[in-house]
Amino acid sequence: MVGVMSFPRTTIGKKVIMAVTGLIWIGFVAGHMFGNLKMYLGAEHFNAYAEGLRTFGEPFLAYGQALWLVRIIIILAVVLHIWAAVTLKMRNLQARPVRYSKHRKLHADAASLSMIYGGVAILLFVLYHLAHFTWGLSAVHPDFRPTDPYHNVIVGFQNRLATGIYLIGLVALALHLYHGTWSMFQTVGLNNKSYDKLLRGLAWLVAIIIPLGFVTVPLGVILGILS
Repeated sequence: MVGVMSFPRTTIGKKVIMAVTGLIWIGFVAGHMFGNLKMYLGAEHFNAYAEGLRTFGEPFLAYGQALWLVRIIIILAVVLHIWAAVTLKMRNLQARPVRYSKHRKLHADAASLSMIYGGVAILLFVLYHLAHFTWGLSAVHPDFRPTDPYHNVIVGFQNRLATGIYLIGLVALALHLYHGTWSMFQTVGLNNKSYDKLLRGLAWLVAIIIPLGFVTVPLGVILGILS
């Protein structure tokens, strides 16, 4: 039991936590993206979908209970993911207190070098997204209607500044998804030269398809396809 309890404090334990919580988030954002695409089915279908998220599981679950269970899981995943990332970073810095005279970034790319900053950007973006479409803060959304999600999306993305913020957030998400997915493959021991290209291709696929799915909605509003 002691060994099990101490596992999360080990380096591999923290990496496993990041992999598992990252997988939870990938599943969540993929499902969220798929739900957003229902905007193209019209107001009736999209609003029914949004209401269905709250009535899911009835009568075994109370109204909104399933949605809150998902929210709790996601919040826990975020907290654990951040904790593992920060403690791993601190451990790496402690292991190398003296900087190298020549710091060479070998096998590094934009995604791997910006994971921490990208993670912070995504966290801020999520808070903005919640204020925009969940909490409906008047300072962020000019005409929020709790019972009309379709209207909220249309009005929300008619603001070019809001759309710009989403586009920036989705770029950060794409980079994070790529490096996070690739790191997850390595953590579970799937990194092998014989199929590294396939795994990198899968990582790129996740990093491209999910953000592209999200971006079609604000661009659809701006271009007048959705109204």
